[in-house]
Amino acid sequence: MRRITKVAVLGSGVMGSGIACHLANIGLQVLLLDIVPPNIAEGKVNDKATRNSFANNSLAAAIKSKPAPLYDSAFASRITTGNFDDDLPKIKEYDWVIEVVVERLDIKRQLFEKVDQFRKKGTLVTSNTSGIPIHMMLEGRSEDFREHFCGTHFFNPPRYMRLLEIIPTNETRRDIVDFFMKYGDVYLGKQTVLAKDTPAFIANRVGVYAMAKIYQLTTEIGLNISEVDALTGPAIGRPNTGTFRLGDLVGHDTAAKVIQGIKDNCPNDEQAGAFEIPGYLKFLLENNFLGNKTGQGFYKKTNEKDEKGKTKVLALNLKTLEYEHNSKPSLPSLGVAKQIEDLPKRVKAVFAAEDKGGELVRRSLLGLFAYVSNRIPEIANDLYSIDDALRAGFAWDLGPFEYWDAVGVRSALSLAEAQGEKIAPWVKEMLEAGNETFYKREAGKRFFYNINLRAYKEVPGTESFVILDNYRDKKPVYQNPEATLHDIGDGVLCLEFQSKANTIGEGVLRGMNDSIKIAEEGDWKGLVIGNNAKNFSVGANLMMVAMMAYEQEWEQLNFAVKMFQNTTMRCRYSSIPVVAATQGYVFGGACETIMHCDAAICAAESYIGLVEVGVGLLPGGAGTKDLAVRASDSFFEGDVHLPTLIEKFKTIALAQVATSAHEAFRHGYLLRNKDSVALNAMRNIAEAKQKVLELSDNYVQPIERQDVTVLGRGGLAALYVAANELKLGNYASDHDIKIAKKIAFVLCGGDLTGSQQVSEQYLLDLEREAFLSLCGEQKTLERIQYMLTNNKPLRN
Repeated sequence: MRRITKVAVLGSGVMGSGIACHLANIGLQVLLLDIVPPNIAEGKVNDKATRNSFANNSLAAAIKSKPAPLYDSAFASRITTGNFDDDLPKIKEYDWVIEVVVERLDIKRQLFEKVDQFRKKGTLVTSNTSGIPIHMMLEGRSEDFREHFCGTHFFNPPRYMRLLEIIPTNETRRDIVDFFMKYGDVYLGKQTVLAKDTPAFIANRVGVYAMAKIYQLTTEIGLNISEVDALTGPAIGRPNTGTFRLGDLVGHDTAAKVIQGIKDNCPNDEQAGAFEIPGYLKFLLENNFLGNKTGQGFYKKTNEKDEKGKTKVLALNLKTLEYEHNSKPSLPSLGVAKQIEDLPKRVKAVFAAEDKGGELVRRSLLGLFAYVSNRIPEIANDLYSIDDALRAGFAWDLGPFEYWDAVGVRSALSLAEAQGEKIAPWVKEMLEAGNETFYKREAGKRFFYNINLRAYKEVPGTESFVILDNYRDKKPVYQNPEATLHDIGDGVLCLEFQSKANTIGEGVLRGMNDSIKIAEEGDWKGLVIGNNAKNFSVGANLMMVAMMAYEQEWEQLNFAVKMFQNTTMRCRYSSIPVVAATQGYVFGGACETIMHCDAAICAAESYIGLVEVGVGLLPGGAGTKDLAVRASDSFFEGDVHLPTLIEKFKTIALAQVATSAHEAFRHGYLLRNKDSVALNAMRNIAEAKQKVLELSDNYVQPIERQDVTVLGRGGLAALYVAANELKLGNYASDHDIKIAKKIAFVLCGGDLTGSQQVSEQYLLDLEREAFLSLCGEQKTLERIQYMLTNNKPLRN
């Protein structure tokens, strides 16, 4: 069994530093090397810091960058810097060497010659090139080097972009390829895709085609760039950047280079015409308007503000090549998109729309369908590899063949041919054999159409995932309008939230209680609470709270808050294990929920926090109570107590959000004795299921706590001082201080004369009373209204 513990990263630029940080994220010891600055004469400057300045400065810049490349800033200690002249011989001690230097073949070959000299036999060597053919780097290399060499193409930023393309040569050993496919998935948390050594590999080859096709169609159809970005963004399941903003983000010099590279190096590409660089893009390049990095591209920020205080942005008129005020798109097809929540149905509706927007989406997708059908087996052997690459590398919610399934394979083929597109023969053969879709789901598994076998096969690797869409053909164990309970096998249930943004309202709370009851009363081993959405949950249903508060329905609101508290406590004190599986946002009530589960398996990219202060409240679903419990549990004989209490207080009062699951341990939202991190978000439910099975063997129902140590008035005095310091430091408004004092009151167990032990229920009652009192404050109602209207907090 090959083990990786030490990795050398050669090249400390944006990608090199980012890759080094992500390798450190997973616990590896990393050596980051770069050249000695050219202005330092060899041998005349022995100061190590000076000789390592390129690597040092690059790493420092990376660590300061946003979004953060490290799961926890402390992980930077796992990275050592150096330079090629002094430190390259050290690679003999390393298990994997990854090259991330400038995209010049001659420089890469020179570096690999030295790597071959110093590496020990069996050391893995890879290149992160995005465009240079992998096999061309092997000239003059030893046989052992060749057998252990391949491409490992990360996408930028390496921590956040899920795609890792593995590109072997004809000489790469099969076991090395298999190792990287699994290692990238399990340990690096990536969607690994096996790519062929062809220009731009998979994701950039198809993604850049899609961009170039949109560039072409925009002027043909007569749309402006704002309209196109709206059409090619969330409306069809793609990022907010759309197409033209994506160009600004990537950099037009980079995009033009890739477009031209594909055009020059793919003479047999039947859609090469789509790769022509349009006149308006040449205009941007000639004027050095390269996008975000130069301050303007297709869009240009001004110093003016609109009525909401937002910076006014100008958009390039592609005909006049002048910047104009950016108006909000109002195409009928966009109106259709807003009315449909289900993505495949939404795509189908926009695809069929008869306005210019529908025409753009339809013609671009039909071109895309033809293009990807002809790329098999040129760039990949199987269609799922292309879909995986585009979802993970370009953050599309659907891959090209999934889009095709959504709009109908047979009808889209006819439309494409009518448009003059050339569809690959294998698609027609598939349809003639009675196979109407590229994918199908059966018995909890997903199958793809295998072109060579002319039959459906299970998508490889997915056997380690629990994908809830694969269970839609089975009758759920339980369902209400906001939650569905699935049987995911081996006696384990999974409760899936299905409310808007997975908010926790009456339906979800009822679903949680009913699911626990079903598990307890039936022959079930336990329950997972999890879903495959982008975000686990944004928290409690704020609209529901607002309506009851505005109507002053205090009894009803009290009942709702008590129901929330009882539900989270039910997660902790049921007779079966309850394990949460999270990813994305885990805010407010969602954070309170996972804090009360027997364990939480959190994807590394889980953003966890008690954020209620932002809407003028305190955590009222047992979250404030539970931080008091956790403070009590960390007290020890002879402990001063107050520093721990102040730390918990600030966690809530400052609405601290952990920007990774690892950071959540530091904030106290996760506990090392029960919670863990899943590096690949797609594995979190499967790992949570295993945790349920592990806990179920000897599970003993916990007993509600009566022994929570609180500090009473002594603690209150200290926390009031801490609150005042927040005010003096301009971290808090007067209303923030009012909320902070309510938080302090609950954490300290109220106005008790001294330290004593209380029950959880006592603290829950204090928490609920404080929550309700804040709901009666006008400034809290203003915060709630502002959040519901603007989706960001108001500080008043």
